[in-house]
Amino acid sequence: MLSEFDLIKQYFVQDYAPDPRFALGIGDDCALLNPSLGMQLAISSDMLVSGRHFFPDADPYYLGHKCLAVNLSDLAAMGAKPLAFTLALSLPEANPTWLAAFSKGLLTLADAHQCRLIGGDTTKGPLNICITIFGELPPASALRRDAAKAGDDIWISGNLGDARLALAAYWKEVNLSEEFHQQAATRMHQPTARIALGIALRGVAHAALDISDGLIGDLGHILSASKVGASLYADMLPSGPILELQDVQLRREFTLAGGDDYELCFTAPVVQREEVLAAGRSSNTAVTRVGQIEVESGIRVLDQNGEALDLRLKSFDHFSSP
Repeated sequence: MLSEFDLIKQYFVQDYAPDPRFALGIGDDCALLNPSLGMQLAISSDMLVSGRHFFPDADPYYLGHKCLAVNLSDLAAMGAKPLAFTLALSLPEANPTWLAAFSKGLLTLADAHQCRLIGGDTTKGPLNICITIFGELPPASALRRDAAKAGDDIWISGNLGDARLALAAYWKEVNLSEEFHQQAATRMHQPTARIALGIALRGVAHAALDISDGLIGDLGHILSASKVGASLYADMLPSGPILELQDVQLRREFTLAGGDDYELCFTAPVVQREEVLAAGRSSNTAVTRVGQIEVESGIRVLDQNGEALDLRLKSFDHFSSP
């Protein structure tokens, strides 16, 4: 049977050339980081709990990818470049097959972003994954939630709703063909962190966050922190390719309050529209203008004719019933 330290050595050690930013990694009581000269650290933690954030029988490769992707997405929302992360992992058993697939999904994505695993903890218990991630960015360049200004455009990266559509199919709320379900489920299991876009938006966007719990709820965090309101045009929201084939009511519901998208929602001055589009092109990411920041508090959801929609939508809450 694998010991804790054999488990770490066998599955979670990366092979990197020496780098002065990493004075000490896995193997001691603490890791030692030396951020690049003149840079700030951006730090975020996310916990994924079996039965709450993923199915207990989830594919371990996809789970490894997703647990890091959702943390990378937090860095993207701040405009930070990935640096390193720690992993705290509770496992019911040290299953070599599961560990091999999970670590491959995790470290393949980490290597793609040159993000080093520098420490953490493992123990026996219910399946639970907690990552703390570190990024770096120049001082005063972070895309903060409290920086939206009245008159700003509201933008969305990529598209929304296919992850929620896949979940609805798993829960038998909707009927999808096996082909469409698999395509939609790719967004649910393997989200893309918009790191390059976040970095490109430094000095262009005012405020940003990643959409994890649904656009309505997450945009509300920007509005609350910035003390502003917003109008959203529901039918301008970019639907995922499978959701786009569904009826308008479902498209509105899942783009506005679906969750698990990990796209960026950001605000930028009207005069920066060309710069926003250029940031999208340089990062190979579609960006869509979907509303405006306003002085009046609250969120007003409008149709294509500018008429208010009476939609009773609720974003994901970690303490509500699943």
